[in-house]
Amino acid sequence: MKVLKFGGTSVGTAERMRGVAGLIAGGRNIVILSAMSGTTNSLTEVAEYLYRKNPDGANEIINNLAVRYHKHVDQLYRTPEYKQRAKELTSRHFDYIRTFTKDLFTLFEERVILAQGELLSTGMMHLYLCEAGVNSALLPALDFMRTDRNAEPDPVYIREKLNKMLDEHRDAEVYITQGYICRNAYGDIDNLQRGGSDYTASLVGAAICAEEVQIWTDIDGMHNNDPRFVGNTAPVRRLHFDEAAELAYFGAKILHPTCILPAKLNNIPVRLLNTLQPEAQGTLISNVTEKGRIKAVAAKDNITAIKIKSGRMLLATGFLRKVFEIFENYQTPIDMVTTSEVGVSCTIDNHRRLDEIVDELRKFGTVSVDRDMVIICVVGDMEWENVGFEASIVSALADIPLRMISYGGSNYNVSLLVRSADKQRALQSLSDYLFNQSGGELC
Repeated sequence: MKVLKFGGTSVGTAERMRGVAGLIAGGRNIVILSAMSGTTNSLTEVAEYLYRKNPDGANEIINNLAVRYHKHVDQLYRTPEYKQRAKELTSRHFDYIRTFTKDLFTLFEERVILAQGELLSTGMMHLYLCEAGVNSALLPALDFMRTDRNAEPDPVYIREKLNKMLDEHRDAEVYITQGYICRNAYGDIDNLQRGGSDYTASLVGAAICAEEVQIWTDIDGMHNNDPRFVGNTAPVRRLHFDEAAELAYFGAKILHPTCILPAKLNNIPVRLLNTLQPEAQGTLISNVTEKGRIKAVAAKDNITAIKIKSGRMLLATGFLRKVFEIFENYQTPIDMVTTSEVGVSCTIDNHRRLDEIVDELRKFGTVSVDRDMVIICVVGDMEWENVGFEASIVSALADIPLRMISYGGSNYNVSLLVRSADKQRALQSLSDYLFNQSGGELC
């Protein structure tokens, strides 16, 4: 059995929803759907109005979204019976959302509202498959997807509940369930945060020991560079899980950086595919490393570099611990780190507590800050025995100032810090030097 996850754009119109139905019919797989594109943003906007005690503004957003869904229903279903059933379904959900405009609004109510997007898309797909004569089983994610007291998924609970539900619907041709939403350890409706539908797919795949997890989006896999800034990019055919995680963390938005961990731990391959080009190979992510290959480049924006220079660091013990404790105390993660005998440089992408952090660091030495920077991440088989890879990367950027270089913390990544103004030039130079000159097909 496979797990197939479809993102919001894949079910964003009646035409695309019919296309998804064509892809999932005929295979006894579990299908995970996100909310229709734009829905979660609209529901978030509803919540923002309600936090500000503006029910009229919330109702306007709700009504506009309801009109959009009713048009979707008219376009999707053929028969009067299923059009009516789908309109009743959508009306129930929007009427339920409207009840939250009349009472106290808290984080609990916000999570309930945000869950309605996935409940709508899966309910509509289930009805469409039934109209088409497909024996579809709708499995409520709120009945099996749960997090523990640390807000981490509870794999034992998920496995037991999900497999029991599958046994109860053995005759189904396809199983439909929601991504993103869950219940927490206290039984309240919650969610797996942004990118959570991918996380759901990976968790479900691990729970059923799936043959494969497929994540369907509107592009044909991970590309070897960002096509928004670089010409002649190409899909990367094969990636190791760690390579994919590095690319996702450093800017490849097709995948959430943490979502594939359950699949990695259970050795379940993840395939990235394109609903608009289902015949395309996409990208296969697994625990297999292709030796001696540089695979792709990604960029992470809005980076700030902080340099602490201090004579106290020379031959001192505990200096780095004290520096890093400051970032920990202000709940600010560090991306890159480089050190010398008398100084340490690091980067952050969360600037909310920057002023307080800098004030604390000045107790230990001279502090300088470089804003508006970009981390360029080059991913591949970066084992230190592979002679020449680092030299090729630096040679590609011979005309671009490099603020920091980080290598050796991972076997799959070399990171470089450049100014935002040099980002596009750096990405294009790396593509030209590492990929386009070779003429070989990237795998």
